[in-house]
Amino acid sequence: MHGGTTFDTYDEYISYLQTKEVDPERLRQQKSWKNSLPETLGDNFDCLFPQMPNGTNAKYAEWKLWFERLMPYFDGNLILIGHSLGGIFLAKYLSENKFPKKIKVTILISPPFDDANGGETLSDFKLPKDLSRFSENSPVIYLLQSKDDQTVPFEQHEKYVKALPSAKEMVFEDRGHFNLETFPEIIELIKSFK
Repeated sequence: MHGGTTFDTYDEYISYLQTKEVDPERLRQQKSWKNSLPETLGDNFDCLFPQMPNGTNAKYAEWKLWFERLMPYFDGNLILIGHSLGGIFLAKYLSENKFPKKIKVTILISPPFDDANGGETLSDFKLPKDLSRFSENSPVIYLLQSKDDQTVPFEQHEKYVKALPSAKEMVFEDRGHFNLETFPEIIELIKSFK
């Protein structure tokens, strides 16, 4: 599940559109480890890439509705992966709802934990105080973070570690926000659960 941005008000969203620096490199079609998963993992995996509603001004209720509409297409041996806002979405959803299918592992890559230190609001994606149901829904949770992530500071990762003490960590030094062409460690981790 991909990332995105959220805003508390429509005016904040409009201001973002008016002032956000345009990066021409991000506008070009770029290779991404996410897009290459089906080819890299092979025929033993069925990869679904849900395009969540309005990633630029995401609303949790809309993402929840769409995610639940996709559930009939999930089998009983799920590996859920959420990057950035997609990660906090999975953490929130799995902390507030009973998931109807078996989850093998949930992998959160650079998910924000709260509004502190991030510079962006989480609006209605804010986590509940108690994340224990997350561990009940997903017996195995991995938290992946890079120390040089400029989008989601490392302090956010440390908060997840405290809130989810049974989660396993993979910490990197130089992966930024994981907007990479290749990510061999994630491939190896996914394959270890097949």
